Amino acid sequence: QGDPSSQSERGRSVPFESLQPLFDLPGVHWFILQAVHGREVLEGQTLPENVTDLGAELDLGADAFLDTAAVMRQLDVVVTSDTGPAHLAGALGCDTYVMLKKVPEWRYMMDRRDSPWYPAMRLFRQLHMGDWGGVVTQLADALNRRVTDKSI
Repeated sequence: QGDPSSQSERGRSVPFESLQPLFDLPGVHWFILQAVHGREVLEGQTLPENVTDLGAELDLGADAFLDTAAVMRQLDVVVTSDTGPAHLAGALGCDTYVMLKKVPEWRYMMDRRDSPWYPAMRLFRQLHMGDWGGVVTQLADALNRRVTDKSI
């Protein structure tokens, strides 16, 4: 989730419960990097064993992105719907999967699955406004292929 006061945020945040099918993927361990907006959704949540919440541990001071960047460089893939982490991961050259609303901000253009600015970025788009289930299904398929390919 990004800043809820931002106009571009409307419709961009994925409800936490919509992500549950991703947490059920075998062979995948998740690290939550949600550090500011959206932390309240995690309060009181019992996270599955394959989910580690690092967001509360990240430095939010003047060098806020340094901790996040250091963690991102250790991950196999960064998954986000927020443009700040997407641009950071893309600039670091991390494999990045971005979950996009039906009509995203202009940088993501329309009808592309890649980004001309970040070669390691894949875009997962809503086919219908508000339909995060379809995006989660696409993402789960891509992650399953990734896990399967690594095990060969």
